[in-house]
Amino acid sequence: MAVMGVLRQTGRVLHDALSFVVFSFLDILDLILCFAFKAVDFIVEAEWKPCYCTSGKEAITSSGRILVSEQGESKIVCLTSTRLGLEEISDTLYSRPSLVSEFSKSTINELRRFKVEDKSSTVTVLSSEKNIKKGTTRSTFTVNSSIVEMLRGKIGGQQLYPTSRWSDCDCKFCTRWTTSSKQTLFVRAEGPKDKAKEDVLFVHGFISSSAFWTETLFPNFSNAVKSTYRLFAIDLLGFGRSPKPADSLYTLGEHLDMIEQSVLEPYKVKSFHIVAHSLGCILALALAVKHPGSVKSLTLLAPPYYKVPKGALAAQHVMKQVAPRRMWPLITFGASIACWYEHITRAVCLVICKNHRLWEFLTKLVTQNR
Repeated sequence: MAVMGVLRQTGRVLHDALSFVVFSFLDILDLILCFAFKAVDFIVEAEWKPCYCTSGKEAITSSGRILVSEQGESKIVCLTSTRLGLEEISDTLYSRPSLVSEFSKSTINELRRFKVEDKSSTVTVLSSEKNIKKGTTRSTFTVNSSIVEMLRGKIGGQQLYPTSRWSDCDCKFCTRWTTSSKQTLFVRAEGPKDKAKEDVLFVHGFISSSAFWTETLFPNFSNAVKSTYRLFAIDLLGFGRSPKPADSLYTLGEHLDMIEQSVLEPYKVKSFHIVAHSLGCILALALAVKHPGSVKSLTLLAPPYYKVPKGALAAQHVMKQVAPRRMWPLITFGASIACWYEHITRAVCLVICKNHRLWEFLTKLVTQNR
């Protein structure tokens, strides 16, 4: 048992050392690719857009959004016809420190902690004023309608404009949404149009589409189900055949608005059941909170849940849990690259996604079209 413990500990140390070396190299590679993509963007498109690795806040505000901070959380100003609101965004959009900088920061914090502990052993100072917990208040404000009208031009970038870049695939399937006059989600609807007793909304997860449901569940539903229920399977914003606007932050609010505009309003859905998977579970819960009187039931498959320590930044903590920048297992390695390295991921998409027709042809050729 002692030998196994030593071997396990040795393997862990070697794995940590190898992960540190590999991801430090990826930090440098991502920085190089950042300048490379900016150069190509400028040559092809005569401009380059700010990226999140160097100036995420600039990338957010460059499209006309107003970025504010409230109670330590970053939010963007959202404008409707009559209201001005704040919508929370993930701080991981503009705060993704490299492995080397995180290691340096943790080392400095440890040294400071040891220094403070050493001082506290000789001198103890109590301050009643510093120990008083200050109450937190959330600012509230009323916006005049004229101010709302003035801000329309400033926050115009939040509209979903059909933009495509040189590194995007230009096939009809991938660009179909850019030629549509209505910027709504792709919806696959089945069942009776007028005599349906119930409505069911199917929401897919990350790196998926409505095909997750339509190619698995829908063909196996009985005729009784298809004649009783109206079934809606959607491609979420940025997925499948739905719009993929480059200027969207894909916030929770944007996803909910698109679902309402694409399903609930045009199909006059008053009450409905929701079946959701993975990322879709978060949206399903948000829909249930926003429409408590309309959602009749929730069926959540593999909902993501991570316990966040008190005082920790939720998004940063979860990101480190999902993508801890480790070599093993391989799924963790892939998730780490996708989450932490914007330009490496763009290079992978340039090779795979832009040329997906070639890869599909080769896959069908090798698998005999299975």
